[in-house]
Amino acid sequence: MVVARSIALKAVNTASLWGLNRSRFGGLPKVQTVRALSTIMSPPSKAVVYEHHGPPDSVTRMIELPPVEVQENQVCVKMLAAPINPSDINRIEGVYPVRPQVPAVGGYEGVGEVYSVGSAVKGLSPGDLVIPSPPSSGTWQTYVVKDHDTWHKISKDSPIEYAATVTVNPLTAIRMLEDFTTLSAGDSIVQNGATSIVGQCVIQLARYRGIHSINIIRDRAGSDEVKERLKALGADEVFTESQLEVKNVKSLLSNIPEPALGLNCVGGHAASLVLKFLRQGGTMVTYGGMSKKPVTVSTSSLIFKDLSLRGFWLQKWLSADKAKECRDMVDYLLRLAQERKLKYEMELVPFDKFHSALEKALGKHGSQPKQVIKF
Repeated sequence: MVVARSIALKAVNTASLWGLNRSRFGGLPKVQTVRALSTIMSPPSKAVVYEHHGPPDSVTRMIELPPVEVQENQVCVKMLAAPINPSDINRIEGVYPVRPQVPAVGGYEGVGEVYSVGSAVKGLSPGDLVIPSPPSSGTWQTYVVKDHDTWHKISKDSPIEYAATVTVNPLTAIRMLEDFTTLSAGDSIVQNGATSIVGQCVIQLARYRGIHSINIIRDRAGSDEVKERLKALGADEVFTESQLEVKNVKSLLSNIPEPALGLNCVGGHAASLVLKFLRQGGTMVTYGGMSKKPVTVSTSSLIFKDLSLRGFWLQKWLSADKAKECRDMVDYLLRLAQERKLKYEMELVPFDKFHSALEKALGKHGSQPKQVIKF
């Protein structure tokens, strides 16, 4: 579909070895014949790629990709920032349900600036700030060429690091608060994994709507400081798992009502703690399984409390013809970030330090902020 001109023997050889359509993966070129001088070409691109699935720190490498043609309905975007998400790691490992064919360029969300547009493109111009919305594979590279309808124009006042990370985690948080039960001001929710980006977003979005949050964190050194940070974001209660080893956890809630909604991204014992808090007829939504342990529920919880267990996968929600709704939600979340009503801890890392950031994202250096690559 997309052809590239030959710019140097080394670049041609690299592209030939990959033998792939760069547009399809957001960056892997297929070299054919030289085009006329009037053809719009992207600049050469530096990309993080993987040729087969496996441990991300072993199978990823950085290569140079030659220019590709920007066709009439396509847009070339100079990437500014892109995060390393757990789902990115799972795609490289080959365990995520939806993943690009290999070889592939890594990354799934990010933010960039329009560099050039094809002759038939309307509504986007060089200099516009854009994100792929819904997200699209291949964002870990300096220049991305994709069809114009991939890109969503956002306000130039949007904070770059939040624009790069707004979709996967904040959008997950807001959808779970809205899609499973009706919550009103004064209601409450309970969640584990409260220090995650989703967890931090849940706390702030709930507070913004007048909803109380009960938060569960792991027992670890510095847990008191973690509690204070989460309370500064708006958490009403923060408990370590060991604090909840009591007969009646609801006795710890003072004036907060029993929660109608529970959010679980850990599984195992941490999920059971969420279930203990739920009120009669409450719902627990599972959106992750960081402990890699199953969710177990007592028979009495199902019979006598009539609890419901649900799951949420953003990828499925996005595939249900939700492009416009996704973009509306993104704009709303970015306005909150611009107004400092939504914030979370991130570390911006230069692209040439990608593998150092990857090690942190893999947990090799303990708990770390969200790693965001800056191009």
